[in-house]
Amino acid sequence: MSPTAVTPDSRTTPSAGAVPEEQSYVWDLVERAQQGDTEAFGKIYTQYAPAVFRFIYFRVRHSPTAEDLTSDTFLRALKRIGSVRWQGRDFAAWLITIARHIVADYYKSGRYRFEITGEVLDFDQEEYSLDGAPDRVAMDHVNNLALLEAVKKLNPSQQRCIALRFLVGLSTAETARSMGKSEGAVKALQCRAVRMLGRLLPDGFEESRS
Repeated sequence: MSPTAVTPDSRTTPSAGAVPEEQSYVWDLVERAQQGDTEAFGKIYTQYAPAVFRFIYFRVRHSPTAEDLTSDTFLRALKRIGSVRWQGRDFAAWLITIARHIVADYYKSGRYRFEITGEVLDFDQEEYSLDGAPDRVAMDHVNNLALLEAVKKLNPSQQRCIALRFLVGLSTAETARSMGKSEGAVKALQCRAVRMLGRLLPDGFEESRS
């Protein structure tokens, strides 16, 4: 069954309203791509690929991997282009949602390894207070090689939990669904992981905080 093209009427909904004038060019490209216009999809790729790459690279910190996952993102977008509709958000939001799932799949698959390759692992800067647990220290030093070495010593489940929570930025509920665990189990796993990181980090690590 061929994708249904987006007509001007179908791009207007009671909740989202009409497509703003400043975004009409992109949504015209989307409409053409839904009708099988490969050149239109190529223009979408050219416009959004740099932003998608940056989003993914920030989470994997490895250029070749980010390039591969960017390609995977646009391949999935092409397959699903017929389903996208204007819902009051920029088209980029739809692509970033796909990219986020691609990165999550990457970390769930076990294809990744925490390695020092000249591009240091980075975590999203967030606060996760556990009443004195060492995660505040760990998250403050996301670029520290000692932290990377410590993460590599966690067991696979702990590594996956840390990756999904702090690299991909999934919520506890999303991480639980991704790992096939309850939210309580994920919270406990995260707590054990960050406490283990605290024990694995070298002496003086906390004092190096800026």
